[in-house]
Amino acid sequence: MGNLTYSKRKSSEKVFGIVLYFLACNLWLWALQLPLANAKKKELHIGGIFPINGTGGWQGGQACEPAAQMAFRDINKNKDLLAGYTLTLHPNDSECEPGRGAAVMYELLYNEPVKVMLLAGCSTVCTTVAEAAKKWNLIVLCYGASSPALSNRQRFETLFRTHPSATVHNPTRIFLMQKFGWSRVAILQQAEEVFISTVEDLEERCKAAKIEIVTRQSFLTDPTEAVRNLKRQDARIVVGLFYVVAARRVLCEIYRQQLYGKKYVWFFIGWYEDNWYEMQLEQEGINCTREQMKMAAEGHLTTEAVMWNQDNGTTISGMTKEDFRTRLHEELKKNGFNIDERLPEGYQEAPLAYDAVWALALAFNKTIEKLAEKGKKLEDFSYTNRGIRDEIYNALNTTSFLGVSGRTAFSEKGDRIALTQVEQMVNGKYNLLGYYDTENLKLKPWHNKEQWINGKVPQDRTIEKTVLRKVSLSLFISMSTVAGVGIVWAILLILFTYIYRDRKVIELSHPVTNTLMLIGHALCFVSVFLVGLDGQFVSESMFTIMCTLRKWCLSIGFTLGYGAMFSKVWRVHRLTTKNKSATKHKIQPWKLYLLVATLVGIEVIYLTIWTLVDPLKRVMESFQPEESANLEEDIRIMPQLEHCESDHNNIWLGITYSFKGLLLIFGLFLAYETRSLKVRHINDSRLVAMSIYNVAVLCLITTPVTMIISNQQDATFAFVALAIIFSSMITMGLVYIPKVIEVIREGSEKSDRSSAPDGGTTKEEEERYQKLLSENEQLQKILEQKEERLRQLRQKLEDKNAIRKLESGGGDDDHPGGNSAGLISADLVESADDSKTKDVASKGGMKNNNVEQIEVLETYYTEPSDSAIGTSKLSVHTHTPTTTEFELSESYL
Repeated sequence: MGNLTYSKRKSSEKVFGIVLYFLACNLWLWALQLPLANAKKKELHIGGIFPINGTGGWQGGQACEPAAQMAFRDINKNKDLLAGYTLTLHPNDSECEPGRGAAVMYELLYNEPVKVMLLAGCSTVCTTVAEAAKKWNLIVLCYGASSPALSNRQRFETLFRTHPSATVHNPTRIFLMQKFGWSRVAILQQAEEVFISTVEDLEERCKAAKIEIVTRQSFLTDPTEAVRNLKRQDARIVVGLFYVVAARRVLCEIYRQQLYGKKYVWFFIGWYEDNWYEMQLEQEGINCTREQMKMAAEGHLTTEAVMWNQDNGTTISGMTKEDFRTRLHEELKKNGFNIDERLPEGYQEAPLAYDAVWALALAFNKTIEKLAEKGKKLEDFSYTNRGIRDEIYNALNTTSFLGVSGRTAFSEKGDRIALTQVEQMVNGKYNLLGYYDTENLKLKPWHNKEQWINGKVPQDRTIEKTVLRKVSLSLFISMSTVAGVGIVWAILLILFTYIYRDRKVIELSHPVTNTLMLIGHALCFVSVFLVGLDGQFVSESMFTIMCTLRKWCLSIGFTLGYGAMFSKVWRVHRLTTKNKSATKHKIQPWKLYLLVATLVGIEVIYLTIWTLVDPLKRVMESFQPEESANLEEDIRIMPQLEHCESDHNNIWLGITYSFKGLLLIFGLFLAYETRSLKVRHINDSRLVAMSIYNVAVLCLITTPVTMIISNQQDATFAFVALAIIFSSMITMGLVYIPKVIEVIREGSEKSDRSSAPDGGTTKEEEERYQKLLSENEQLQKILEQKEERLRQLRQKLEDKNAIRKLESGGGDDDHPGGNSAGLISADLVESADDSKTKDVASKGGMKNNNVEQIEVLETYYTEPSDSAIGTSKLSVHTHTPTTTEFELSESYL
């Protein structure tokens, strides 16, 4: 029993020993494997440069550095990524200062361990770092750099960035300008390289799109003067490019200069915080209240690259964008940020920093595989190893994945390929308007949620609306109506002249000349219509034709109307200056017609030369701008007035006014000279003279006045139209109303007695008058014979006196012979006088029955050799009828 117990105990001890042995072996093996596992996780060191505590520029590292730390932790926990490797971040603060950024980079490079890649933010810092890093064969990946200058592959050979270039905004801006009809914009920029290069790209795109950049203003720290210049240039659509600190200063100045509201639209950068205009106003010395800043910011547009995934799908990290947002908020709170009051700077770019770390991790993963094929390792990287750098470059260049910032891929220039989104601030909040695909140049969903004050898209300028100054329609209709009545009256008078052409009252007034006058006045009435026709009735091309018709119609009408009257007073004046022998003939009508034809011919030749050499054309006269009556409209009225002018208009008008002016003045002179004369063969000469007074005075007044008021279309038209209407109406009335009254008074029966308004004669008296003229001619011939006889007798007396003096040895005037000679001469004269008196008495046959008393006209012959003996005068008395060619009158109508 004891032995059995003892053997059982021994067996249990052996089993227990074996178990302990196996446990010890496993523990020993596990302990050996642990350091081996740790030995396989090689560290890949990444240099981090974050702008965090600076006072200017973009301090986006405040949110981007926590997001990058999250990415490093997530990648290191991922068993399917970078097996055997762990990523280690060495963060530093650059304060967005290029000098400090360069110093940080050198510290990272010259201190162990070797950095395989650099992660940087802020455009100015990335510019410095990327340009220098290629010397160390380092790839630089920027999560927050938008400068277009970084797209230069020759300058920045090893640069990639998850933040899209600032130029990605420009196609979107151009699209919005075209969408809303803006073709005139201004640019306000901060003097930083990132914004300078962006503006240069924008200018090129605007030029290609035919969009005018009215002004480009820049500033360093104080935007006051730059904003004032925008106001001076009447800028309405302004693209602003500056960091958020400067943006607050700009916005305050916008409020001060009143460059906001329904007339203005501002483009701001979209990566500011949502409440950027209300933050740190006191700390930065902004002299505007939050309400004022909010008022100035209302309605502005922002464009930014899409930095958050558009949908809420799962990304490469296994998170949705909302999961990422939640974790980011937790990280920011751990770092001491009160996100309930304000989000830290760089919050919008945080997804870019997170995806940048994933991009380098994926690139490292590809590089490890490529290097393994060549028998190399990633951890063998050194600053002189260009081969490994090229493998990392190629891997990163082909990386593409869906991250929390959206689809992440790089162009051949290393730029992020991304959509841009457009937002508008409405009531203090940003409303998403839509997305624009800059690669395919088309809209992604556009929500049409843009809102404008008064519901109207602001204009890119004060619209200068050209308004044609037109003749008042009521004035045109009234004047045209009166002119139409004048045309009808002229036509009726022409018919009247034709119908009653055999009446003496018409016949003795030269009806053909009167008809030409009426045609001229009718053409003048037609010109009233043409003068009033402007842009409201005719097109621009037709207006040139109207100018020519107006010129010809008025000129020919005036020449016919005035020329016909001028020809009458001219003939009357000519008759008054002729000698007695020339006045006995009847006036020849063809001489009147010839004068009128000459004047019209000169006018036609002159107008033809003017029309062919220097034709009239439509010329626009512009006036000072006027404000629109509707204050709600941003419109400036630009009045314009149409004129008919030629290239050398003043020369042609000078010739015209000189010719017609001289004609008018000469006509006035002739009318004055013949004011008291009545000519039986032109029985309306005094009325025609009065008409010339009327026409000349009106024309001499109208011409200078219309030149002075030529820029007042209604006044000019009214003045010209009234001058034409009054002169033509009065002329036709003076010349024709007495004739019409006389014809009406005589009745419809044709009478042999037709007296003119000035007084006339019957046919019987006319025949007797012609007979007396014939007898007078005979008497004048007898007188000439007597004169010749007297001359002969005088010569004989002189000869006798000469002989007597010789015979008597010279005698003086007291000699009796001289007295006898004087007596003989006196007897001869008396004898001759008695003889002539008898002849006149025998041939006169004069009677006082129903015949006007014949007046005696005295004709004095002053030549002593022809009319008297010695120095005496011979008076010859002849009798002529009252119905001579001229009858003197004390007054006229």
